[in-house]
Amino acid sequence: MRDGVRIALDVVRPEDEGVDTKRDSILVMTRYWRGLKGQASNQWADLLVPHGYAVVVGDVRGTGASFGVWPHHRTRDETLDFTEVLDWIVAQRWSTGRVVGYGLSYTANTADWMAERNHPALKGIVPRFTDYDPYEDIWFPGGIRNAFVGERWGNRVKSLDRNVKVNEDGEREPSPGVRPVGQAGEADLAAALRDHEPVPSVWEGFQQVTFKDDRPSTWGGSSMLDWSAMEVADKVSRSGTAIQNWAGWFDSGTAHGAIRRFLRLSNPMNVIIGPWNHGGRVSWDPLRADGEAIPPARPAQQANDIRFADACFNGQAACEVGKVLHYYTLGEGAWKSTRSWPLPATRRRWYMASGSRLSSSADETGFDSLQVDSALGDVASNRWDTNGGSGGPVDYGDRRQFDAARLAYTSEPLTGDIEITGHPVVQLNVTSTREDGAFFAYLEALTPEGVSCYLTEGQLRALHRKVWNKSPFSVLGPQHTYLKRDAEPLIPGEAAILTFTLHPISARLPAGYRLRVCLAGSDKTTFANVPAEGQPPFLQFHRGPAGCYID
Repeated sequence: MRDGVRIALDVVRPEDEGVDTKRDSILVMTRYWRGLKGQASNQWADLLVPHGYAVVVGDVRGTGASFGVWPHHRTRDETLDFTEVLDWIVAQRWSTGRVVGYGLSYTANTADWMAERNHPALKGIVPRFTDYDPYEDIWFPGGIRNAFVGERWGNRVKSLDRNVKVNEDGEREPSPGVRPVGQAGEADLAAALRDHEPVPSVWEGFQQVTFKDDRPSTWGGSSMLDWSAMEVADKVSRSGTAIQNWAGWFDSGTAHGAIRRFLRLSNPMNVIIGPWNHGGRVSWDPLRADGEAIPPARPAQQANDIRFADACFNGQAACEVGKVLHYYTLGEGAWKSTRSWPLPATRRRWYMASGSRLSSSADETGFDSLQVDSALGDVASNRWDTNGGSGGPVDYGDRRQFDAARLAYTSEPLTGDIEITGHPVVQLNVTSTREDGAFFAYLEALTPEGVSCYLTEGQLRALHRKVWNKSPFSVLGPQHTYLKRDAEPLIPGEAAILTFTLHPISARLPAGYRLRVCLAGSDKTTFANVPAEGQPPFLQFHRGPAGCYID
């Protein structure tokens, strides 16, 4: 690279092919090792080379067999490297000069930043299950630290940078390590690992973050704004790069980010949101029979990506006009497409009323009390865990198991079918004994048999409650800056309004089902408690016309 740092790349092309045979290239940049020692290929090449591409997979700087340092995701040095890697590909005798960026999770985020470079060789990107805004979509949703994922993921990738693989429990796994490069590979790898060693785990930085513009001492002056692809949307739009983006209703906040991408960018674009876990490996529709297949399965998704890549290489994708969002509706089991979001719809308000009722009309003034239990958790197989390194299936089970430590409000049986598509919005009128707190709202569907099925959730740290009226995403509901200048602590004993969007969902509930909303003040399974110390808050949720409701 321009600063002398060496980046490790693998090139895999069709076997027995001459060096002058021209091939379109797929570029994948990873921080999870580009390949294992002793193996000749990698997962990306095995998938894509049989379709006629040359596949280039690289360890981003400071990881794998690459030299340099990795203090946090997508440092500016890391993303500037992508220009030079693209230059290098174009200069190869086997290259047509056309490249598509591809990836899943971290590698999807690097594909997004390739588009930011506005390189003439880059004809398209396929970011699968990416964190478009890393603060809101995974690490601090609603401004609340995702402690379980942050600590586990941060420490696991730090182990990778020491050439050690560990499992979800932090136990060392047998592994030959990352693949060295070239004849001097072992010596070079040892030198690269010496570069990596002094850098603290990114988890140390996360523990110093409250606001988007905080700059942890271990991050070299950067904040999370500096490595958010959403913050460079204008540059990506100017590039005109064609995009195909995948997200899951049950994969952390990837659906939230995908919809923001759809609204913010002007690029030719397909956005596809399905009922998936992280990576689209496992589908889950809590409103349909267990085990029922939901297409497209992973092989069909990948075949779609290959068709899209071909359209990028032949110029067809760049000629497409506008954007299309494809989404799956739970319960109905149907795929739908739209060129605009939010959808034209009637918004209906449900009040949290006396007697644990969810009512279409406000009742008398009053309040419901909740003593926050800082030990309260939730299921481990949740939307956050799947994106935190497990990649496992999502299953929330019967939500009634948590009723004893939460407030639950249930509607009368629905008299007709109802579809909920978009971002539900919650308003909480609340009085607390503490200056700060974590507020969780869950939207559920209660079957006629009495099983409560998870649909979606939202959360907000009270410190971030100021509404950002000039947000470009206000059309989705109330937004928040999460910036230090906009902090608004609660005043103990005084009522305050907290209003926030839930993560988007599309679900069709049949007549006879009931809606349920549950409120909580902690989720120890995943999130850090707020406040971190002292007596947990005692909360009063106010009822009445100016009380708590969900739209």
